Amino acid sequence: MALALAIDVVLVVAFAAVGRASHDSDVWGGLWQTAWPFLAGLAAGWLVTLAWRAPAAPVRTGLGVWAITVGGGMLLRAATGQGTALPFIIVASVTLLVGLVGWRVIAAVVRRARQR
Repeated sequence: MALALAIDVVLVVAFAAVGRASHDSDVWGGLWQTAWPFLAGLAAGWLVTLAWRAPAAPVRTGLGVWAITVGGGMLLRAATGQGTALPFIIVASVTLLVGLVGWRVIAAVVRRARQR
């Protein structure tokens, strides 16, 4: 469980860092400001989905964690006056879908291959 949570946290922080870097922003100086809404959404996603029960499940856990991370992150960004332009919502949604669900899909494929 701790490894799955750590992977999710690293992916969310990496998303924020890459986003800041792609806009020629000071990556380290504003990383927390960009990442915290999505980290809070991630925490809520873990709580709502009870992710610790099946942390690597792509559908049962991954999709719920992803949806709540993006939705919660965007709501918190809007509430704190940060940008929520449609292109950002789309990029964040796709990027976090690939990250938060993608690693779980890979883990499930590897797990099934090892069982054969």
